[in-house]
Amino acid sequence: MAKVCDITGKRPRVGNNVSHANNKTKRKFYPNLHKKNFYIPEEDAWITLKVCTKALRTINKKGVSAVLKDAQDKGMIIIK
Repeated sequence: MAKVCDITGKRPRVGNNVSHANNKTKRKFYPNLHKKNFYIPEEDAWITLKVCTKALRTINKKGVSAVLKDAQDKGMIIIK
């Protein structure tokens, strides 16, 4: 399972754990992803997307159809 948001394209970032003694070890910062089902009334269908919380807020604001169209224009998602 790739940890990538279907709408925004957010993916894990790389950074360091820094101890009190200033020792640095590599770590990953994962996006806050959730699997959600969305209803698209134009197609009368349900779709499942892996979205980050920022994308969920955008979907709540603009609507799922508008967000999917924007993501398709940017090349983040392919709709058949």
